[in-house]
Amino acid sequence: MQALILAAGMGKELAEFTQDKTKCMVPLLGKTLIQRNLDILIQFSLSRIILVVGSKGEDVENLIGKNYKGTAVEYVYNRDFDSTNKLSSLYRTREQFQKEDTILLESNLIFEKGVIEALLKDEAANCFLAAHHQPWMDSRVIEIAKDHSIQRFISPSDFKYKNSKNYYKRVNIYKFSKKFITKSYIPFLSAAVQSGGGKKHCNQVLGDINFINKSDLKACILADSSLWYEINDKQDLSNAEILFADETKLTLMQQRFGGYWRFPNLLDFCYLVNPYFPKKNMIKEIMHNFNPLLRDYPSGLATQNLLASRMFGIREDSILTGNGAAELINALMGVLSDQKVGFILPSFNEYAERHESTKSVLFQVEDENFAYGKEQIIRWSDSVDTLVLINPDNPSGNFIPLNDLYEILDSFKERNKRLMLDESFVDFSTGGPENSIISNENLEKYSNLVVIKSISKSYGVPGIRLGIMATSDKELLGKVKKRISIWNINSFGEFFMQIYSKYENSYIKSCRKIADERDRFFTKLETIPWLTPHSSQANYFLCDVEGFNTTRLVDFILKEHSIFLKDLRGKKGFEQKNCIRIAVRSKEDNKRLIRAFRSLPGKSKL
Repeated sequence: MQALILAAGMGKELAEFTQDKTKCMVPLLGKTLIQRNLDILIQFSLSRIILVVGSKGEDVENLIGKNYKGTAVEYVYNRDFDSTNKLSSLYRTREQFQKEDTILLESNLIFEKGVIEALLKDEAANCFLAAHHQPWMDSRVIEIAKDHSIQRFISPSDFKYKNSKNYYKRVNIYKFSKKFITKSYIPFLSAAVQSGGGKKHCNQVLGDINFINKSDLKACILADSSLWYEINDKQDLSNAEILFADETKLTLMQQRFGGYWRFPNLLDFCYLVNPYFPKKNMIKEIMHNFNPLLRDYPSGLATQNLLASRMFGIREDSILTGNGAAELINALMGVLSDQKVGFILPSFNEYAERHESTKSVLFQVEDENFAYGKEQIIRWSDSVDTLVLINPDNPSGNFIPLNDLYEILDSFKERNKRLMLDESFVDFSTGGPENSIISNENLEKYSNLVVIKSISKSYGVPGIRLGIMATSDKELLGKVKKRISIWNINSFGEFFMQIYSKYENSYIKSCRKIADERDRFFTKLETIPWLTPHSSQANYFLCDVEGFNTTRLVDFILKEHSIFLKDLRGKKGFEQKNCIRIAVRSKEDNKRLIRAFRSLPGKSKL
């Protein structure tokens, strides 16, 4: 068996990466794409590898040579690739192509060894690799029958998203027998080139063959866990870098700060989102209104504040809506840059990092379990104008009950101190949303209170970016408002707040469900001998790790199990600690993490 690689394309979509080289010469994690392909292929006892190259083909030949690690390499040039296409490239190899059974593939793919193994093990003599369609894939797909024959090739114009679960993406790696190549492929290929001047596509040839005899060509369906990626642009290159990284995988993933839907097999235990809300009926209502929400301008900030005030049951002149809590935190810390602001460590770093002032004051929690209460909070406030309190705290899960908060606020009021309270996770606490301090009565009584709440986390909608700030301090609210755009909220966020009241009971139930699952999950985490979870009133656990370096642990779990955990090594307040944070997800997801923990190798092998 031989391999034939189409590698003449220049990859214009890769911009600066291909200004002076062909696409197959683009580097990825220290190797060019063509070297990565060859390193996999030479493990399968091939008689030779045929490379079709075009402009800059000499550079490929100089890099690879006539023999690559013991396997012969031959070159076919298509110097007219810019005015032709892959079909023309393949046609130029027709003499070599028909001599043996052949693995045919394109050079812009990156894949693991198991992908080729699956192809070669397939009983069909003539087949191609296919994968279930995922959001990151393009819309050139096929439908496959139960016997794995091709029902039809679907063009982008015929793609129906409602049918996407039944679609498969061709991976552009094929296995053809010598008989199929000589009796079917070459004749159809020749006819296509002669009738279309080399401008028709390989898909059309396969489609014509399939139309004449469906039994000749089958699909080899890859498991969802199979690792491969098609690289057409810079975003693809970035995604492939993460998928195939070894030493740098964790670092690359941490630097993304989201967008993990591009990796459908990944379980994200790092970021903190309610998995039980919104329910399907609410999502369906948003989808039903997708077109006007996409095409029309959102309302200005005044309307957004009105909707938020209704959602939280307070006056509209006491609330400000943000593009996520992050926008409000940034604006608020800018306003307070000339004041002494206190920050508790360890905690959510965003507030302290956005203050960027010599007047920042840091308070280290002394308790080994990171617990603290009203007495410490009142004492810490003595040396600052404003104290930031995350409640429940992140990542410790430490919780200050509502009655204690009132005592803290009374003390702060007497001493002219401001409490900046972030209660983004309070709805997950035992008692749920009833533990929120947001009310007209509280805001009026405590003008020294500023509340920040992320809607993204507890309401399960981080993609639409919503957060609120509530206070009766009109002067402070006005200063923050000046730092916010009039159109800071998109139409999807606006619509979410508009319809929320219809689904409020469903939201409250989802918070209770998280609390119940948190308690169940805690007991399971306690069974892991090297892990000590701290009790929490949020949707996450701070865990002490014994015997494992946390960075190596998190890296191993990511590589081997596609589970992303929060490594706290290096975080302020954890300098002498070995800790991770684990989100509470659905029961099924949490079970998968427990299985991963129990399957860890010995500490010396990690």
